[in-house]
Amino acid sequence: MKRVAVVGPGAIGSAAAAMAHRRGVELLLCGRTPLEQLEVDDEIVPGPVLTDPSAVPWRADVLLLAVKAHQTEAASGFLAALCGPETVVAELQNGVEQRALVEPYAGGATVVPAVVWLATEVVEPGRVRTHSEPRFVLPAEPASEAVAALLDGAELVDDFAGQAWRKLAVNAVAGLMALTGRRAGMFRRPDINALARALALETLAVARAEGADVPDSVADELLAWMDALPDDAGTSILADREAGRALEWDARNGVVARLGARHGVPTPVSDVIVPLLAAASGPTNFGI
Repeated sequence: MKRVAVVGPGAIGSAAAAMAHRRGVELLLCGRTPLEQLEVDDEIVPGPVLTDPSAVPWRADVLLLAVKAHQTEAASGFLAALCGPETVVAELQNGVEQRALVEPYAGGATVVPAVVWLATEVVEPGRVRTHSEPRFVLPAEPASEAVAALLDGAELVDDFAGQAWRKLAVNAVAGLMALTGRRAGMFRRPDINALARALALETLAVARAEGADVPDSVADELLAWMDALPDDAGTSILADREAGRALEWDARNGVVARLGARHGVPTPVSDVIVPLLAAASGPTNFGI
């Protein structure tokens, strides 16, 4: 029986755990909050959720890493306990730097990045509701097949970089919701729509400098998709801002400014909003 661990059973992690559980694997849940079980829609995923890496009983064949990018270091104890050279780590995380972020903690495991399209909501600790059909995009590599076998809506693609940057453009624009405290309806304002388009275009320009095949027309596709969202649609970074939690600002927005500077690509919108997101995420006492 395949041994599968889920590290970070929050919204995405719980949904992925339910998918793996349906496959009849030996499942281990690891996180910060001790829970006896997970409930995903009307499905029960038995626990418990381990909170101590020293209690991990075995190395995983596949590890589904679903902590947010800025929480990766905090999850390093579980990665060290669960990973070995034969392990495949699937990164169900935002961003385009997943391998560089996780490989130092993965104990020689094969790291597979993923682009996740799945609307989920944590109703309360241990209870998750899904609001869309899942889609997990993986690079067309041999190790990805072990991950795809566990997840609903998984697909392997040759142009993974392009897919990852498309998702990053969405995430970058969503940062505007965290700054304003507003939901998707705000993008119907012409001025906010223009700002979102400028942010998407500079993200795509950085993507092309990185070698991704993403034309400017992707910005129009993104804005059309956002225009079709309900006015009250939110995003995880907005939920974190509302809850006073640390924000995943670097993986979603900071990366655009950093890589833009590396390639000499102007990122005027990111250069303004990244410090604001960082300040919103950090402590309120700035030493003044």
